[in-house]
Amino acid sequence: MAYQTRDENGKMYPRWRFQYTDYTGRRRQATGSTSKSQTEKLALRVQLQHEEIRKGFRPPPSAFSKHAQLTLDEVVEEYLTWGTSKGGRGGRGWSEVHAGKCRSSLEWWRQTLGLVVLGELNGSLPKVEATLCEMHEGGRSGKTLENRVEPLRSFLNWCVRQGYMPESPLKRYVSFDKTPKTRRRAMTPEEIRQLLSVMPPHHQLTYEVAFCTGLRAKELRSLTTGHLDARAGGLVLDPEWTKNRKPGFQPLPRDLVKRLARSAEGGEILRVYRKVHRRRDAKKSSIPENPLLYVADNTSRNLDTYLEKAGIPKQTPAGKLDFHACRVAYATLVIEAGANVKEAQALLRHSTPALTMNTYARARSERTREIAERVGERVLFGTDTPAIQRTRYGVGNQSELVGCAEKDCPSIPPASTR
Repeated sequence: MAYQTRDENGKMYPRWRFQYTDYTGRRRQATGSTSKSQTEKLALRVQLQHEEIRKGFRPPPSAFSKHAQLTLDEVVEEYLTWGTSKGGRGGRGWSEVHAGKCRSSLEWWRQTLGLVVLGELNGSLPKVEATLCEMHEGGRSGKTLENRVEPLRSFLNWCVRQGYMPESPLKRYVSFDKTPKTRRRAMTPEEIRQLLSVMPPHHQLTYEVAFCTGLRAKELRSLTTGHLDARAGGLVLDPEWTKNRKPGFQPLPRDLVKRLARSAEGGEILRVYRKVHRRRDAKKSSIPENPLLYVADNTSRNLDTYLEKAGIPKQTPAGKLDFHACRVAYATLVIEAGANVKEAQALLRHSTPALTMNTYARARSERTREIAERVGERVLFGTDTPAIQRTRYGVGNQSELVGCAEKDCPSIPPASTR
């Protein structure tokens, strides 16, 4: 029979609980779902399974029987406690956002697979793959599916390390192809200036920092006035909110540093947050403490508005534009500015140069044409060839040909011999 319990304040917990007698005759309790009828079905199913084990119709749990009957909820809670304490890189705890995503994802799998106790995850690979294949047929991308299954795989690997399972049920899981269906393109400097020209000052400042640092939206939102180091000329990055969970320093152009410092001293960004906050429900929106930049809640929708106003297409054959495309533009501009591979990797704060060069940096067609011309100049003419001769072959300024005939340029071979 399903029942509900109350918390210390007398408020009912949303999820129902039930009791059952296991195959050893021990009375146990477990947590079901928020639906009473679904919880009662789970209770009946669990009770029948244990009766079949007791009567010999079903084999008893395997070598990890002492853990197999642990309710999945209590093991998940232990896992989340471990994660928020030291589950991140370098023994750091998870962020609140990451912990919340893990909790919701594991709850989704519990309901989808109809799980109650930990032992029911044993042999769950066929059900997991069938669920993902059904989602794939529904149009979900490989990356979306991998993001869905990754929290479950990490949880099961943790269970193996803790001795709750002999091996992960998803050990032989085959991943989906994560190649993106769409590609982000790098905005040109002209497009960036055009975009910035249609923005109000507080948004313009945010996008200038995004294009000049490649910082992600979450990282920009975490910046406070204390992270601006005007003397060193950049931003101090905290490991608590950077993606690689490492401290760092991001250099900025001198002019941008000065304008950020003036904005911080005048409290302009805080006034913008207060103005926006007054128009919203205080429970859904909170004002950051000493914010350095104003970052919209929905950055992609915010960018779409300004792209339309600036007349810049969101989607082209070269790829799409969203807020993360600011990081793609930054990586491309860093390479075009002459940075070597190691310098570009350091500025993007990537673990490998392959991530910088193959995932973020883009090769522009106009740049590759310029390079081809330079190579042609050196191969066909040599480094000291006069500009007048390069012009004859279509390289250089055509105005240099005025008043020049073949007899005036004896070093240029006749057309028949080219």
